[in-house]
Amino acid sequence: MNTVLIIDDDDQLRKSFHKLLTEEGYRVLSAASGEAGVEIARKEAVDLAILDMRLPGMNGLETFRALHALEPKLPVIVMTAFGTTETAIEATKLGAFDYLLKPFDIPDMLSVIVKGLEAGRFMRSPVSLDVAPDKALGEAIIGRSAAMQEVYKAIGRVAATDATVLIRGESGTGKELAARAIYQHSLRADKPFLIINCVAIPETLLESELFGYEKGAFTGAVQKRVGKIEQAHGGTVFLDEIGDMPFSLQSKMLRLLQEKSIERLGGRETVPVDVRIIAATNRDLEAAIAEGRFREDLYYRLEVVTIRMPPLSRRAGDIPLLTEYFLSRYAVHARVDNPGITDDAKALLATYPWPGNVRELGNVIQKALIFNRGAPLNPDDIAQAISEKGRIRPSGGSDTENPLREWARRMLLDTASEHLFEDCMDHAAAVLIGEALNISGGNRSKAAKILGVSRPTLHSRIEKYGIEMETSVKE
Repeated sequence: MNTVLIIDDDDQLRKSFHKLLTEEGYRVLSAASGEAGVEIARKEAVDLAILDMRLPGMNGLETFRALHALEPKLPVIVMTAFGTTETAIEATKLGAFDYLLKPFDIPDMLSVIVKGLEAGRFMRSPVSLDVAPDKALGEAIIGRSAAMQEVYKAIGRVAATDATVLIRGESGTGKELAARAIYQHSLRADKPFLIINCVAIPETLLESELFGYEKGAFTGAVQKRVGKIEQAHGGTVFLDEIGDMPFSLQSKMLRLLQEKSIERLGGRETVPVDVRIIAATNRDLEAAIAEGRFREDLYYRLEVVTIRMPPLSRRAGDIPLLTEYFLSRYAVHARVDNPGITDDAKALLATYPWPGNVRELGNVIQKALIFNRGAPLNPDDIAQAISEKGRIRPSGGSDTENPLREWARRMLLDTASEHLFEDCMDHAAAVLIGEALNISGGNRSKAAKILGVSRPTLHSRIEKYGIEMETSVKE
């Protein structure tokens, strides 16, 4: 249960907050002054604070600074009256998560609380790298394959720098975990870390969400609003799915990377900002550039350092480690003993193509544990968790139920993407190239001959898909 601290001298407002948030499932603590609120935060484990800017004694800004000194990663939402937004904006620039204008809309307020708690969890929950599955505390990036060793090396080398990082890979490969690991091992680890999903936010709202807006910029803009880029001043912004960023906003992002400054929507003032950008995409950016959907100059600004997260199909040897990790983790969450898994179930996991990658594997193990009755997971448990409609069978089946056909059917039925065909073709091409390289012992000339393509074409595809060979034979 998340704990929310309310600091406001209005008794009725504190009571209203307590009733509302308790009904929402939160543990609520409250204080009528800044001094009392800081003392509570000193003694209690608080997940988020909501702070009024007008307080007796220690004012809101002073209280925020004291809370921030106690726990730099504590998300603080500040409240302010209509005429005192500049103080709230100042607090936001100092690291407050967001601010609310009184009187506020309850659904909007609850939404900001959820986002603030999520941001706090991302900042404070460690992401372990290259650890034994049973030793991982919380979330971890698991894998011992050559491809994953390169990922660990890249994270280690880039984390302590301020370099822009582009993380590439299919959906479900762990791009967000890699971004959080970079942040947590960086020199900005005590500063904000904000995630912006360029797909989840409607195009009409994304610009104001990122860059903020000035009063009167559009109908309903009754006061100046600071965007997420300014909120993260001194910290890190993770732009997920940047390959889907509207073309109209890409020039503003380029300016941020080039000049370390932004302009709010409807404004002419240049606002300097100090943020590190980590971006991620599962899109073919080179193709998007050729089609005029992505700026080439922005691409080169983003790929100062590129980290490629390999698909699970290219590191099948990591599936047993990942399975052990998910079994341990989700057994703890479900408060049950780890039942283990049979060899036949492990074999089934190894043959499934995992179009959803590590995320799908984790979901399958979690589902299987939920319906398991304490015995080791068997092939039927796994098959049912993969598809409740029975499209995947643990054994047997006709030729029409082969894994490739089943995978194609699952992608068509379960995946919503305007680029589904390209994504599937890329996935299939990566598997074909990987198998050709395995058959040829890593000899690219032989692999190109097997595939019936030129060696330069093969080389470009290997680079595109981030295919790694554990053998030292390359020519």
